[in-house]
Amino acid sequence: MLIELDELFSHTKDKISIKKDIIFDHTYLENTDISSLENVHFDGEICESSDTSIHLKGILKGTMIIEDAISLENVDYDFSCEIDEILDEFLKNNQNSIDILEILWQNIVLEIPLKYTKEEDLSKYQGDGWKLISEDEVKRDNPFSILAENMKKE
Repeated sequence: MLIELDELFSHTKDKISIKKDIIFDHTYLENTDISSLENVHFDGEICESSDTSIHLKGILKGTMIIEDAISLENVDYDFSCEIDEILDEFLKNNQNSIDILEILWQNIVLEIPLKYTKEEDLSKYQGDGWKLISEDEVKRDNPFSILAENMKKE
């Protein structure tokens, strides 16, 4: 997503408004936990601050399709992140345009949850001698509590 900065540098405009739907090709999704991205939208602006640095500010929203940590099925995970980046390090001398797609992608990657589940009924996840339980169902009288007490006495 190439943004022309000529009007900002010539002081014709104070800011450049950006309201765009963003599409990331499959190469971005490789080696991530994201299966696909849907409805990704950026609403923001590029402006020059009082110290003459160029800032990208705005809200990035969308839906990432990720794998459920328990059922291993694809689930929708809505994300929203506030972006406030200084673009000076991305700009080269005499460069009058910038591609902000990489900056937006870096912020999406930071939003990927380590584990996420929509499963509420854990009773179907059980087998011979085991079952998956929630944190609320954990018994406080576990067999290791005796060991913990013995260690405290020593």
